[in-house]
Formats: sequence, structure tokens, C-alpha cells
Amino acid sequence: MRGSPWVEALGSDLERLHPRLRAYFGTIPEGSIGHGSGVFDVVGTPRRWLWPLLALLSLDAVLFPVWERDVPFRVRNAPAEGRVNALRRFEFVRGARTMVDSTSFDAALVDRLGRRGLISAELVATVHDGMLVLESSRTRVLGIPIPAALSPRVTLIERWDDAAERQHVSLVLDAPVIGRLYEYSGHFDYRVVAHD
Repeated sequence: MRGSPWVEALGSDLERLHPRLRAYFGTIPEGSIGHGSGVFDVVGTPRRWLWPLLALLSLDAVLFPVWERDVPFRVRNAPAEGRVNALRRFEFVRGARTMVDSTSFDAALVDRLGRRGLISAELVATVHDGMLVLESSRTRVLGIPIPAALSPRVTLIERWDDAAERQHVSLVLDAPVIGRLYEYSGHFDYRVVAHD
């Protein structure tokens, strides 16, 4: 069985991750899924002029037109044929919404966003002080690369918070000239469990 996409991307650097993060990014055994729950301190963007575009992206479960704090969420990671399919359920004030993505590795770590994967980002994975840092190097829409000068940049940091004894995630999406487009960050608990 192939390793998880992050195992494939990191190689021996996987051992430099905090031990508690290895369960999250390691290979999920056959017949099991990863399950987590926690609270995001913040989700979305206060720039309401972006909300019409985010509303379109929400139709495919990519991003959402919100700016909320203290948002409960759950994550479910399921392995499938060399990739990991993730569902993140956000309990927003106006109702629950689910974000979907699928991560795979084939010469590069690629995250396909939404139910149809129409937007994808190639990610560079590095380990710093036990944290995993993922930074986008190329973004495609409908398979067409967006020029680097126009392409939004994703930075995701996963770390173990010793003080809280929980995993912490933060994601920011920035664009040239415009600046911050979207973000989320928060703590959660995670475990790999047998799939029903």
C-alpha cells in the first residue's frame, strides 16, 4: 500500500515532524479513517466585496462567504487509491457547511479543491521545528495554470501546541497587490479510528 501523500512528499523529513503530527499526516490503515473536532478562532474574510466570488466557490464546497469567530468544526480524512479525501464541516451561525478537498502525490503534492476539483494547488511541504508548512507553488483552474504574478498563494501551517495539548492549524490565502483573501485557524483533537 502506498503511503499517504504527505509521507510521499516528505520522505525522511516525516521523522522531523512532531510525533503527534505523524498520526495526522501518516498513512491511514486500510479500513480506518481520521477524525478530528475542534474550534476555529476565525474563518473567512471581513472583505465583503469578495463574498459574491466566495458564494460561487461555496457551490462547489471550496470556500464560503463568511467572517465568523469561534466556529466549531469537524474533519474527516479518508484514504482512497493513493489520495486522502478530506471533509471539513463548519458549524456557522447560518447553518453548517462542508469544505471538500482531495490531496495526492505524483511527482508533486497536489490539493484538488471542491467536489469537482476544478481548482488545484501544487504544494511544497517542509518541516520547521516539528511543524508542517505547506506553501502553494502553482495554482490551476480547469487545469490551466494561473500566472505566478496573478496567482493567489496558500500557506498552511500544522503544529502541535504543547500548552493546549492539541493540534493547531492555520491557513491563509493571499493574493498579489490585494493581500489577504481568506483565512482560518484553530485547535482540534484528532485520532484514527476504524471505519464503520
